[in-house]
Amino acid sequence: MKNFNIKAVLFLNYFVFAILLNSVGTVILQMQQNFGITKSSASVLEGFKDLPIAICSFILASFLPKIGIKKSMLIALFLVSCMCFVMPFANDFWFFKLLFTIVGISFALIKISVFTSIGLVTNTDKEHSSFMGYLEGFFMIGVLAGNVLFSLFIDDHDPRSTHWLNVYWVLGGVSTLSFLFLFFTKLNESDAKSEKTDLLGDLRNSISLFSYKKVLFFLLCAFLFVLVEQSFQTWTPTFYKEILKVPTSMSIQAGAVLAGAFALGRFLSGFFSKKFSWIYVVSFCVVGFAISILLVLPLTHNIHINTNTNWFNAPLVVYLFPLMGGLLAPIYPSINSVILASIPKYLHSAMAGLIVVFSAIGGTVGSIITGFIFQEFSGQQAFYLSLIPLSLLIVSAVIMNKLKINPKK
Repeated sequence: MKNFNIKAVLFLNYFVFAILLNSVGTVILQMQQNFGITKSSASVLEGFKDLPIAICSFILASFLPKIGIKKSMLIALFLVSCMCFVMPFANDFWFFKLLFTIVGISFALIKISVFTSIGLVTNTDKEHSSFMGYLEGFFMIGVLAGNVLFSLFIDDHDPRSTHWLNVYWVLGGVSTLSFLFLFFTKLNESDAKSEKTDLLGDLRNSISLFSYKKVLFFLLCAFLFVLVEQSFQTWTPTFYKEILKVPTSMSIQAGAVLAGAFALGRFLSGFFSKKFSWIYVVSFCVVGFAISILLVLPLTHNIHINTNTNWFNAPLVVYLFPLMGGLLAPIYPSINSVILASIPKYLHSAMAGLIVVFSAIGGTVGSIITGFIFQEFSGQQAFYLSLIPLSLLIVSAVIMNKLKINPKK
């Protein structure tokens, strides 16, 4: 298969960061139990992760091809490997703020590099869309694996136990392995560079993207989607622990089930993107997810679960809640692929940077709002609130579909 090695490396890099990025929900739950941190205080971890992503993406996006795509990914993997080997010794909340700051900076480098690389290893719009769907699906496999991995290190009998920190030895090893695989893999980066411009010219190219209405509506879609997605991914473990009253390890495993639903949805998006227009896929998913919220959340009220509950005897709603993620999943790769396929390859790095920036801001806003409403009102009301951004998302997507881009030569 053409470009098989580099495609495999892109999957592995995404897998590593899927685990690290989406461990924030588990860490928020454990911070409450280990250090007595409140929900609203713990929710800032999302900001320590997402704001560095946004800032670094904005600064580096247009310059990254000249720095080097492969070199940028190697730097990112080196940083997180070092930080993972420090975390087993963490004994205060600030360690986790530092961890997610490093993870955020590194992911900015990885995601821009990966999104730019997709255009280098695919040849058609449909191939681009399909590969994006499969890549994002594998990202969710990483989220699933991460939740399962963390749950294996959780001590349900001692909520204050910090034994779970030993999981970072494993994550440090996986990050190092990914670094070595990438180091020995070749990547032709020539098409990602615009030889006619210097760094100032690259910056002008990035800014020029804001002149296209389709890009503006896309960025709004990305912001709104990640606002909803991160709200569910980050707060599902806490929702299961405090609202459904299941054991801690099972609460974290619920995050794995949610990730599994996301993975399935994104793999299917790789298939359906070859058969149907992206706007039909996105519309179906938004409407379906909104309906599922209205049907499933009422079942979580006044539910009684005893201490012996497990995945073999849990009420139906325990399974239904995370499965909703399957409907939400195809939206992100669909809209990302559409916008990237609409512009020249030398602008992919700049566009990827904007994707990461607005996604990061959306994730932070969504997590903080959800954490506040969860604490002040209820978990159900926090998730009902997602109906508002979902409504705005489908309107923005419809408008985006009608707009065209005619890039300036």
